Amino acid sequence: MLNIYLLRHGQTAWNADGNRYCGRTDLPLTEKGLAQADAVSQQLKSINFDAVYASPLQRASQTAYIASGKTEVVTDERLIEADFGNWEGKTKEEFIAENQTLWTDWMNDPTNCQAGGIGETGKAVISRVDDFFRSLAERHLSGNVLVVAHNGVNRLYLAHKLGMPLKNYRKLELDNSAITQFTLDEQGELILKRLNSLL
Repeated sequence: MLNIYLLRHGQTAWNADGNRYCGRTDLPLTEKGLAQADAVSQQLKSINFDAVYASPLQRASQTAYIASGKTEVVTDERLIEADFGNWEGKTKEEFIAENQTLWTDWMNDPTNCQAGGIGETGKAVISRVDDFFRSLAERHLSGNVLVVAHNGVNRLYLAHKLGMPLKNYRKLELDNSAITQFTLDEQGELILKRLNSLL
C-alpha cells in the first residue's frame, strides 16, 4: 500500500493579498510561507520518504525541498496549478464584479466549464493529475511519498477520487502547507486518512 502525503505549497504574496488567484504565475514563498514549510518539515521529520514530487512552480518546489529535507525533488508538469484564465491575479470579488456569469457557470459545472472563460476545465485538470497519481502508484507499490502541489488541483483531484460532485470541490479546505494523507492501492482506490491536518 502506498502512503501519500499531499501538501499545498506555503504562502505566497498573492495568498496574503486577498487570496488572489495564482495559477501559472510563478511566485516564490513569502517569509511566512517559508516558515510554514519549515513547520511542516518538523511534523514530517519522523517519516522516511522514498521520493518527493512537486509542481515545477517555485512555490511548490520550494515547499517540497524544505518540508522533506531532501536534496532531490522530482518536478512534474502534471501537478502544475490550474489555468485560471481571466481570473489570474485577481481576487474572487474582483473577477465576479467583472463577469458574474463566468463564476456562476464554473460553480455549477466546473467539470466542463473553462475557469476564467479561457482557462482549463475541471475535467482537464483531473485527467492530468489522475494520470500523475496512476503512474506514481505504478512506480511506488508501497512506502511513503511526499507530493507538493496547489489548492485548485489538489481539491479537484480529491473531490473526484472521493466520488463527490465536482462542483463541491470548494467544500474541501486546504491550508498552506497543511498535510493531507491518503493511501492508493494497485487499482487506484483512494482511502483518505487525514485532511488539512497536523500530524
